[in-house]
Amino acid sequence: MISSPRAWTLEQNDRRLVFSTGADATLFAESGGTGVARHHHPVWKVVLPVGGHVRIGREGRPPLAAAGLLVPPQLTHTCAVTSPYAALFIDPWRLRAGTGPVRLDADAVRRLLAALGPGDADGLGSAAGDLTAACSELIALTGAAPAPRLDERVAHAVRTAGLPGPDGSIGELAAEVGLSPSRLRALVRESVGIPLVRLRQWGRLRNAVAGLPHASVATAAAAAGFADQAHLTRTSRTLLGRTPASLGRAWHGT
Repeated sequence: MISSPRAWTLEQNDRRLVFSTGADATLFAESGGTGVARHHHPVWKVVLPVGGHVRIGREGRPPLAAAGLLVPPQLTHTCAVTSPYAALFIDPWRLRAGTGPVRLDADAVRRLLAALGPGDADGLGSAAGDLTAACSELIALTGAAPAPRLDERVAHAVRTAGLPGPDGSIGELAAEVGLSPSRLRALVRESVGIPLVRLRQWGRLRNAVAGLPHASVATAAAAAGFADQAHLTRTSRTLLGRTPASLGRAWHGT
């Protein structure tokens, strides 16, 4: 959805954060363990602990723990990692839909981390990690089949949903591809499995996080197309289980 990577690395005290977003995936990594609240993202998530394990909690189901996990889109869960880790977020149309989380063993995790590039002392690479190589390695390791090629109208809609800055309404987007708004929504959901409005929320959230090193949380929210900082915060809690201010205060004391 974004043609060239946008990346940053933040080091403060004994903590390092790494972020990168590009056409194939979005990467977020931390040099220590963490836990996030209940959330559900519209994309695939691959959690790769460096020497530890990851555990997800699901309502009404036993917790699931492993050396690494592939979490499908729209699964409501909590997530905790016991060590430094890298998390890859992969657009839903890049892998064929599956039925549930997939455990990754320690060897698979090491191979995926290696595909991202050489690690530093904490086992994490730089923000310029090779997202394309990591996605290819994930498909090879899990046997996850690439999804069918998208209809050009759907492809245009999901590309536009991920562009930086405020975009037009779904009605305007539908007019661009010669469809009614209801037909475009139905076609995206049928092809991708995720509502178009949720994909646009994800694209805006990703763009806001990409802008955090350069602006306050409020400014990053406006630039990404959110109504205000509170709107960005609510969306981040829903889709990531954490707030952008947890990152933004490192730069701006928010």
